[in-house]
Amino acid sequence: MASNLTLYAASVWVLPLIFAITFHEAAHGFAAHRLGDDTAWKLGRVSFNPIKHIDPFGTILLPAMLLLAHSPFLFGYAKPVPVNFRNLRNPRLDMVWVALAGPATNIILALAAALAFHGLGLAPADWAQWIADNLKNALVINVVLAVFNMMPIPPLDGGRVAVGLLPRPLADPLSRLEPFGMLILIGILILLPLAGSQFGLNLDVISAILRTSTGYVLRLILLLTGNT
Repeated sequence: MASNLTLYAASVWVLPLIFAITFHEAAHGFAAHRLGDDTAWKLGRVSFNPIKHIDPFGTILLPAMLLLAHSPFLFGYAKPVPVNFRNLRNPRLDMVWVALAGPATNIILALAAALAFHGLGLAPADWAQWIADNLKNALVINVVLAVFNMMPIPPLDGGRVAVGLLPRPLADPLSRLEPFGMLILIGILILLPLAGSQFGLNLDVISAILRTSTGYVLRLILLLTGNT
């Protein structure tokens, strides 16, 4: 029985996660291709094949470790789609559009999942619960992925957007953080709260902001799709 429950849980979480990260990364590559950079296109990364986008550590091991550690906020990442911003027709502005393409695609997928709830009555009775769980998790995963990626820290999409929109005196120092972006994220999302807990302090501020933002977006999507 436990094995069946584990397989069921995996089937309703893994499929939505794979779709979310695959469409997210493919959207970056497609946007870059349309705006003048063929780097991802030539490498076959403008693809809906999940194998081309899954990062063994960022997509599988890191979320699993955070889940086992009972982290207050789960996150992970896929292989970044390579983009040569110098090839874009308008590098600074087009970088913003390329960055926004991933989170925007996740929001579209979340809207599609929420709308699909209205069609559950048409599903075979034996499959209805499985489909419902997949749709629910697709909604949550896509919103979390969109909100998390819009944090203004390079190399996250929000960081790229900030670099593209901010004046040069602010954008240049921010862009230089990119090589350390993942270390910064691990520090503020995991290490800082752990350190604070040793002294009885709640330093889990960023996770709280992310959870609140995710909740607002979820409620807005449910309202727009008539699921309230």
